[in-house]
Amino acid sequence: MPGIIAKHIGMTQIFQADGEVTPVSVLQVGECRVLQIKSDAKADGYNAIQVGLVSQKGFKRTTKPLRGHLKGADVSAIDLIREFRTGDVSPFEVGQKLDAGMFEDGEFVRITGISKGKGFAGVMKRHGFHGGPKSHGSHIGRAPGSIGMSADPSRVYKGKKLPGRMGGKRVTLSRVRVVKVLNERNAILVKGAVPGGVGGRYVLISKTEQPTKGKVKV
Repeated sequence: MPGIIAKHIGMTQIFQADGEVTPVSVLQVGECRVLQIKSDAKADGYNAIQVGLVSQKGFKRTTKPLRGHLKGADVSAIDLIREFRTGDVSPFEVGQKLDAGMFEDGEFVRITGISKGKGFAGVMKRHGFHGGPKSHGSHIGRAPGSIGMSADPSRVYKGKKLPGRMGGKRVTLSRVRVVKVLNERNAILVKGAVPGGVGGRYVLISKTEQPTKGKVKV
C-alpha cells in the first residue's frame, strides 16, 4: 500500500457534531517525492515505491552516489528515505509529489514509528509484574523473584521476562482511523496516540485494508 512520511506534532482534541470529544494526533506531512519505482518487470522482483522526505534545512551535505540517485526526482537533499510495497505501481512516477490528499476522512491507515525510549527499566515497569509482598519482613520488593530452574535444565529459559532496555523499538499500529484530513495545511488528524514522542518524530503512514463489516463513525 502506498504511503507518506509525516512528523508527529502533538495531540489535541476535536468535537464531533453530536458533541462527542475525540482525542487526535496531529501528523504534519512533509514534502514527499517518489525517488524510485520498483516492479516485477525489472530486476527488483517486487512492486514498491521509494519515497523521500525533502530536506527543508537548505544546504545539506549529500554524498555523490546519493546526489545521482536524487537527480531523477529533481531533489538536491533528503532527510529520510523509506519504501512502501504496493500492488500496482502504474499510478506513480519518479519525481511525483505525495501529500495528505491521498487519504480520506474515516478511512483506516497503518502507522509505523519508533516508540519512546525509557532506558533501563525493571520488571514491574517493563512487563507489569505485581511485585513482592508489601508486608513486614519481605525482602522481594520490586525484584522479579526466582528466574532459574533446579538441576534440570539448570539454566534460564530464553525469552524470560527480565529487567532491561525499554522502548525505542519499531512499533506498527495496523488500523488507525483518520478523523480529518487538512488539505490546506497538508496535515492529518488520526484518532488516539501514535508511536514516538512529539517534536518532529517521523512516522510512516500507509493505506491498509478497510473493514468490511460494521459502521464507521467519522
